[in-house]
Amino acid sequence: MLELEVKSANKSLSDLGISTSGTTFWNLSPAELVEQAIKNNEGQLTDSGALMADTGTFTGRSPKDRYIVKDAYTSESIWWGDINIPFEEDKFDHLYSKMTAFLKDKNLYVREAFAGADEQYRLNLKIVNTLAWHNLFCYNMFLRPKKEELEDFKTNFTIICAPEFEADPISDGTRQQNFAILHLSKRILLIGGTAYAGEMKKGIFSVLNYLLPHDYGVLSMHCSANVGKKGDTAVFFGLSGTGKTTLSADPNRALIGDDEHGWNDDSVFNFEGGCYAKVIDLSREKEPEIWDAIKFGAIVENTRFEANSRKIDYSNKEVTENTRTSYPLHHIKNALIPSKAAIPKHIFFLTADAFGVIPPISKLNKSQAMYHFISGYTAKVAGTEVGVTEPKTTFSACFGAAFLPLHPTKYASLFGEKMEKNQVNVWLVNTGWTGGPYGIGNRMKLKYTRAMISAALEGRLDHVNYRTHSVFGVKIPETCPNVPDEVLSPRTTWEDKNAYDKKARELGAEFVKNFEKYKDFATADILEGSPKW
Repeated sequence: MLELEVKSANKSLSDLGISTSGTTFWNLSPAELVEQAIKNNEGQLTDSGALMADTGTFTGRSPKDRYIVKDAYTSESIWWGDINIPFEEDKFDHLYSKMTAFLKDKNLYVREAFAGADEQYRLNLKIVNTLAWHNLFCYNMFLRPKKEELEDFKTNFTIICAPEFEADPISDGTRQQNFAILHLSKRILLIGGTAYAGEMKKGIFSVLNYLLPHDYGVLSMHCSANVGKKGDTAVFFGLSGTGKTTLSADPNRALIGDDEHGWNDDSVFNFEGGCYAKVIDLSREKEPEIWDAIKFGAIVENTRFEANSRKIDYSNKEVTENTRTSYPLHHIKNALIPSKAAIPKHIFFLTADAFGVIPPISKLNKSQAMYHFISGYTAKVAGTEVGVTEPKTTFSACFGAAFLPLHPTKYASLFGEKMEKNQVNVWLVNTGWTGGPYGIGNRMKLKYTRAMISAALEGRLDHVNYRTHSVFGVKIPETCPNVPDEVLSPRTTWEDKNAYDKKARELGAEFVKNFEKYKDFATADILEGSPKW
C-alpha cells in the first residue's frame, strides 16, 4: 500500500480540525477505491465489474433527520418547516467537535471535486469519508477536476460523512442517532449514523438550491435535460414513475444530465458528474443505457446476486425496492461532456395522472407553467406504497420539495421570468392513464408519448389547431403526427363523458386545495394559472 500512503503526504485536513493517526488517502482512482472497499469488506465485485455495497439500516434518505443551521445568514431566507428543520449553532459546533474527535484514529478517504459544470457558479468540494465505497460514489456523482486543477485546489464547501458515528439525541439536539446537517454560513455538511450515499448527493443539491437562486438569481432545477444536434435543449421535470429518465434518454439527443441542473442567463448546466438511477426490475430491453453503464467503476446499492453466481438479480427486493446504481456520466455513450448546453427551447412537465384527466400533451402559458411548476403533480396507484389502495394525488413543489431551502414561489418566479424572456415552450405531458382512471382506463402507450414529445421538439405542433381544457385551461393540440386524434382529447377517450367532467372538477379542486399553503406568497400572475370551472 506504499503508493497510496505517499498520496496522503501531500495534503492536510488541519483546516477542518481533523488529525488522525490512521492513513488519509487523497483522490484515489476508482480502481484503488474498489481495491480498498473489498479489502475493508465494504462490498463485492459483480460479474459486470460493478461494486455491490449495502447501505445498512437506511436504504433511502431520512427527511425528518435533515437539518439546516439557523443563523443570521439563513434565519429570514429559509423556508422553515417540516422540510427545512432548524438546528442551533451551538449544537452544531458541539456535534462537529465530537465528530472530528471520533475520526482521530480512522483511515480516511478524501476527495476534491466540483459541483456545477459552469465554472462561474460551481462549488469546490472537499469530501471526507470513512468508507472507500462512499468516496467512489463521490468520484462518480460529482465533477472530476483535472490533475492540474488539483494542484492548487481551493475548497469552498466541505462534506464530512461518517456512518459509524452516531449522535446522542439528548445532548446533541438531533431526533435520533442519524443526521444530515447543513451549515450554510460555515459551508459544511455533516452526515452521521447513516450509510445511505444519496444523503451526500442530495445535501449538495440543497446547498445549490439555496445559493444559486438566493445569491445569484440562477434557477436550480430537479430535472433531466438533453440537447439535439441543432443545439436545441430540452428539460424534463417529473416525480418518480413519470418517465423522466426514460423520456430524456434519447439516442438521437445528447444527455446533459438526469437529475440536477442550473439555468443561468445563457445556458443549462449539470450540477453533477454522474447518474444515480433506480435499478429495481432493470433490464437491457427497457433501459439499455443504464444497463450498459453498470460496469467497472459503477456501484450498485442494496442489490443481491442470483443464486450461486455473481450476476445481479435486479428483481430482488429483499433489502429494499429503492435499489440503485451510481456511475460517472461518461459511462453513457451519448453523454454531453462538459455537461452544459444552450438555454432550453422546450420544457416538459411529466405526470402519471392515474385519474385519466390530464391530456396526453398540452401547452401551458406563463401563468399555468408557474402554477403547475409549484404544484409538481403526479398520482400514486395501488401497490406503489403501503396503504395505497386507489389512485392518490401527489404534489411536490417544483418537482423536488424535499430539496428546496427557499419558498417554492421564489423558484416559480425565476422560472416564469426565464420562460418569458427566452420564449420557452412549456408542455404538460401525461404518461399515466387514458380512457378512464386506473382500473378502468389504460396506461398511455409509450410510443404515443415519444411521438408527441418528438413533434413538440421538431416544431410540428406550432401550427396546428388547439382546443382549451374546460377545467385546467391548457391548450390541447387537435392533431399530432403518429398519434390518433382521439387519443389527444382525454374526454373523448372516456365512455362516460359526464364521469370525465366530474373527475376533472375533482382533480382541479385537489390542485386548488394543495395550493392553499402557497397562496399568500404567490403573485397574481401565478394564481391566474389555477384550474377554473
